[in-house]
Amino acid sequence: MSYMGLPLRSFRRLGRIILLACHGMGHALIILGSATLFIRTIWRPRARHETVAQLYITGIKSLGVISVVAVFTGMILALQTGLELRRYGQEEFIGSAVSISIIREMGPFMTGLIIAASVGSAIAAQLGTMAVSEEIAALEVMSINPNRFLVMPRLVALAIMLPVLTVYTNILGILGGGIVGATQLGVSFQAYLDNATRFAENKDLFVGLFKAFVFGIIIATVACYQGLSATEGAVGVGRATRQTVITSFLMILIVGYMITRLFYI
Repeated sequence: MSYMGLPLRSFRRLGRIILLACHGMGHALIILGSATLFIRTIWRPRARHETVAQLYITGIKSLGVISVVAVFTGMILALQTGLELRRYGQEEFIGSAVSISIIREMGPFMTGLIIAASVGSAIAAQLGTMAVSEEIAALEVMSINPNRFLVMPRLVALAIMLPVLTVYTNILGILGGGIVGATQLGVSFQAYLDNATRFAENKDLFVGLFKAFVFGIIIATVACYQGLSATEGAVGVGRATRQTVITSFLMILIVGYMITRLFYI
């Protein structure tokens, strides 16, 4: 009897997980929709000030780590691609390979991961601390909508700054690849840049920026949902922060693949 009950318990557990996931997704989409409707209030002084602050946190404070990651991403791509192309005597084409890879995929992907791990986790921790200390409830008592006051500025900031930071990542990544090509693969910097700009298309840039825009919305939505849903004190805040990073990483991978398939297949 116990063996026959094991599959039933497993199905119940699976169903419970699916229901919780659907409930969480629905709640997150409600938060996203509500915050989107409040974008029209962004020109109010308090909303504008908070949005500018979030733009600064997301953009300026992330430049250091993004710069290092972008340069070394381009260097690694150039080195690995160049070593393989050298076997066929085609190492002068590393510029096109690096530029297309970074602009189309690696630029928005690496930028999204960095922002999810740094800014997304910070948003979840901040809002989670406010939730467990009942500051969110206090805002609601004062008839202040948390989605307008807290979520909307962060959503706008991430949606704007992710494409901007992606352009910055693209530039540094391509330059990093050029440094490797000139110093280790015998490809002049001018020849590298000529190949980098010859084969890359405007479509590659626009698709990459669209990915970055979508990634920004995903990170903001996940982080705000997890933070506002935090319970159980400090333990709940830590759980919300961890879930924000994990969920954002998975969503960036899945959605990035779907966008690539949509535009290139």
